[in-house]
Amino acid sequence: MILELDSPAELEPALAAEGFFGRDDLVARVYVGYGCSDPLRRTELPPPPEPCPLPPVALSIEARGRRVPPAGRYAVGDWRASWREAEYAVAVDAVRAAIAEGDVYQVSLVQHLCAEFDGDPAGLARALAPLRPLEPEPLLGDGWAIVSASPELLLSRRGRRVRTSPIKGTRPAGLPIESAKDAAEHVMIVDLERNDLSRVCAPGTVRWPELLAEQQLAGVTHLVATVEGELRSEVTLTELLDAVLPGGSVTGCPKIAALDLIAALEPVGRGAAMGALGTIRPNGDLDLALTIRTFAVAEGLLHLWVGGGVVWDSDPEDEVEESWVKARPLLAAIGAPLPLPLRVP
Repeated sequence: MILELDSPAELEPALAAEGFFGRDDLVARVYVGYGCSDPLRRTELPPPPEPCPLPPVALSIEARGRRVPPAGRYAVGDWRASWREAEYAVAVDAVRAAIAEGDVYQVSLVQHLCAEFDGDPAGLARALAPLRPLEPEPLLGDGWAIVSASPELLLSRRGRRVRTSPIKGTRPAGLPIESAKDAAEHVMIVDLERNDLSRVCAPGTVRWPELLAEQQLAGVTHLVATVEGELRSEVTLTELLDAVLPGGSVTGCPKIAALDLIAALEPVGRGAAMGALGTIRPNGDLDLALTIRTFAVAEGLLHLWVGGGVVWDSDPEDEVEESWVKARPLLAAIGAPLPLPLRVP
């Protein structure tokens, strides 16, 4: 059974009400949408309209080690985009103008694709499995589904040890990442994640043992870091989630200013993307993937969001291409490659 909740603050009480904590035979599968960050914004501008109906937060408490039913077939129609490439390029320039004014240092901008869909969302998960997603099982709700190929760890907890592994820097698979622009993106976000964990960790325990590490993930080359710390004993699950959501690598820095600019520039909401999907265990341990490279299925449509971080050195055409570099391996895996030019409604 799926519980649909209105905010991350309801998650911990809902688990407690179900008698979840202290058990050894259960696991909770959790989704938190990017839209839960709207209360953090400073402007009164309404958020962009969501392209598909999804709950802000969803929770499924399941038997540990349960058998997953076999996946069925599916069919995907032609892709269409919410932004023309020229419009996305204009938004990149708008971010660069905000950087010039000193309002932000980096902002993540996201493109949205959708296509007709028929069939079993679990079939998508099966097709994406060779990309080694952190959360390979789809989350199936009442009239909606979330299917992720994300390689990015938003948050892991083991006892009092917490860890995040932000990704910044992208090239096609097999190509090295050697630009100063990618390194700058990466280091900015690592510093932001260090600050986020410092809100809930004991003083002096936050460190970053890995920085600018090249890895082959989800069909591309990425730069990955690790930031970790020791959680203070009194910190609750709600406080921990508040500290890290939304993820820094999909917002920017300063984070709140980036949220304001994202809401002003992006034409549609981020739906299932740029939130969190993963598992919580009854002892409080957890693993949450950041929902990059993540699909949503709702109302007969398949949705995907892809984007990247914009800094002062960003070139608009390069940023457009970086989005497609991230999308191509996913769409090839599900047998629905990206046609060019894309249709725009």
